[in-house]
Amino acid sequence: MKRQTLFVTLIASLLFCLVTPLFAADYVHDSADEGTPPRKSKAASKKPNPKIEAKMKEAAKIKLTDINGASAEELKKLPGITDTEAKKIIAGRPYASKAHLVTRNIIANEVYEGLKKLVIAKQPNKDAKDNAALYAPKSAPKK
Repeated sequence: MKRQTLFVTLIASLLFCLVTPLFAADYVHDSADEGTPPRKSKAASKKPNPKIEAKMKEAAKIKLTDINGASAEELKKLPGITDTEAKKIIAGRPYASKAHLVTRNIIANEVYEGLKKLVIAKQPNKDAKDNAALYAPKSAPKK
């Protein structure tokens, strides 16, 4: 009885050791392509796409415009920003986020969608508490 249990355990272990490398293979084999050699899996052949690389280089060349510090001339260079909108942006400073251009009704949402990748809102202070004090809602004067 013990001999039979030992024999079954030995056979099961041997089968497990022989089958495991088949599942851990680096190659993908398609059953439809019997005559072609196996190809490497996508994880093994990870090469950057040239189109994506070109877009990344182009994005690195673009200088972001700071809405908290840009002049009216710099703001007017942005797509969809007119002279009056540039003045509104300057008057509404400081901004905690570039999304405040829309939430504070400075520019239209359609214009914002076109320039949100071109602008940033740099914070004047390194300390977050000091910056939060700048953006706190102004309370009404006491009577």
